[in-house]
Amino acid sequence: MAESPVLSRRALVAAAGAALAPGGAKSASSRGIRFSEYTAQKGKVSLAMYRKREATSARLPVLFLVHGSSLSARSSYDLTVPGRDEYSMMNVFAGYGFDVWTMDHENYGKSSRTSANSDIASGAEDLKAGIELIRRETGQARVHLFGESSGGLRAGVFAMAYPESVDRLVLAAFTYKGEGSPTLARRAEQLDYYRSHNTRLRDREMIRSIYTRDKAGTTDPAVADVVADAELKFGDQVPTGTYLDMTARLPVVDPAKVKNPVLLLRGEYDGIATVADLTQFFTQLPGGDRQFIILPGAAHSLVTCINRRQMWHTVRAFLQMPPAIAS
Repeated sequence: MAESPVLSRRALVAAAGAALAPGGAKSASSRGIRFSEYTAQKGKVSLAMYRKREATSARLPVLFLVHGSSLSARSSYDLTVPGRDEYSMMNVFAGYGFDVWTMDHENYGKSSRTSANSDIASGAEDLKAGIELIRRETGQARVHLFGESSGGLRAGVFAMAYPESVDRLVLAAFTYKGEGSPTLARRAEQLDYYRSHNTRLRDREMIRSIYTRDKAGTTDPAVADVVADAELKFGDQVPTGTYLDMTARLPVVDPAKVKNPVLLLRGEYDGIATVADLTQFFTQLPGGDRQFIILPGAAHSLVTCINRRQMWHTVRAFLQMPPAIAS
């Protein structure tokens, strides 16, 4: 496929006969999973996109993974931790038979650097550009959306605006109004800074705190160092927009306007939203196809926690739910 100003693609097909990954699980390459990179355009902003799927010509259901406030796409969803078993959600769900995509939002990862603060509304516009590209590339009119933390807020805002583009919606480590959240209370102490600055420091210690601030031991410490090594290549600054939204502008997702099936996931120890806060959101969702699940032994980071297999199982069951029979 020839490259154009709107779409570029670099496909890397995995070599045959690759060795087993740590712990005996097959690596992505030995499973025949194909990795490709694309570029979507949001006006003058270039957005890096990544895709993994089995090496097949079949049309597969699309799963779009939306990252949060402090990390880019592949550190969130396509992580390899040396000496450990599988951490890539992209690999896992490609193996389940999904066409898996993710994106670096504006001012993250390989995407364009601008003077914007990359708030939730901007992130929803990133998703619009990315899903338009996915529609052209796959022929699929609708995608499943999975968003963790502020990625769930981006996904929720997009789903409100474009319900026809979304199939099933997974909101992990989500927050509604933020009432009673110790994490958001601490962030609110820096509210004046978020209002006056478009970037904030994201150093190694800050990255480590993502996995320890609620309850140490819920994530393998090796994860934090691998993520920090990957992320700090992109610099020690990330946008303030999502932090500003989450400390001063909640709620940004109106549950009454979310028309798609919803899975709401919370870690047992997550400090960004209380059970009461999420129950308020859950009870106002208009559809009957909805689930609220609390994952034991997990905190804010569900995708890379030690009990991530429970999360994979729960999400897979929701996404592959048989259609309801009309009564």
